[in-house]
Amino acid sequence: MDQPPPGRLMDRLREAIRVRHYSIRTEETYLFWVRRFILFHGKRHPSEMGATEISRFLTHLAVERSVAPSTQNQALNALVFLYDRVLAQPLGEIPAIVRTARKPKIPVVLTQEEVAKVLARLCGVYWLIACLQYGAGLRLLEGVRLRVKDLEFHHQAILVRHGKGGKDRVVTLPEAVIGPLRNHLKTRTDLFEQDKRAGCATVYLPDALARKYPNAASEWGWQYLFVG
Repeated sequence: MDQPPPGRLMDRLREAIRVRHYSIRTEETYLFWVRRFILFHGKRHPSEMGATEISRFLTHLAVERSVAPSTQNQALNALVFLYDRVLAQPLGEIPAIVRTARKPKIPVVLTQEEVAKVLARLCGVYWLIACLQYGAGLRLLEGVRLRVKDLEFHHQAILVRHGKGGKDRVVTLPEAVIGPLRNHLKTRTDLFEQDKRAGCATVYLPDALARKYPNAASEWGWQYLFVG
C-alpha cells in the first residue's frame, strides 16, 4: 500500500479535513483528540500503533476520565478518520472498548415566564444572542458565528451558514430584536473601522471562499456580527 505523502502529521490531518469541507469546529475537535491520543501513548507516532492502542485510549476516557458517551464517540471518530484518511491504515475491528454509561437525558423546556426571567438578567451582545437563540431557534455556535451579511432586515430573515449537518438554512429574524440589532451594527461598524486602521480587520473564511473571494476576509459584510 502506498504510504501517505511526507509532512507533519497535524498538517496532513488538517488538509484532509479541509478537503472534505468539514466545519472548523470538527477540525478543532479532531486535532484535539489526535493530540490527546499521541500524548497518552508517550508521544508515539500513530503509524506505529493501531486498534489495540485506540481501544486502550478510549477505555481510559470512559473509566478514568468519566467522559460523556458523545465525547468518547468524538474521540473514536477522530482516530478512525486519522487512520483511514491520513495514514491510509484502515483499523478494521477495534478490540472491546469499555463504553461510557449512557444516562437517560430528560430535556428541560422553559416556560415563557422563565425565559423572560433569564433574558432580563442579560445585557448587550449576550442578550442579543440569547434572543436569537430563543426567537429564531439558533444554536449557540450558530449565533456567535453570524456574519453581518447573514442578516436580511428587509425580508426579516437570517441565513444560517453551515449549521448542523453542514447545511445552510433560513430562519425568521424576530421583530423584537431588529431595533437592538441595528443599534449594535452601528457600534460594530465603529469597531470595524478601528480594526481597519490598525490593520487587523480580517476574519476567518473557509478555504473555498477564501480562494474564490481573496479580499472578502477584510470586507464589512463578512465580518462577524458579534466579537469578543
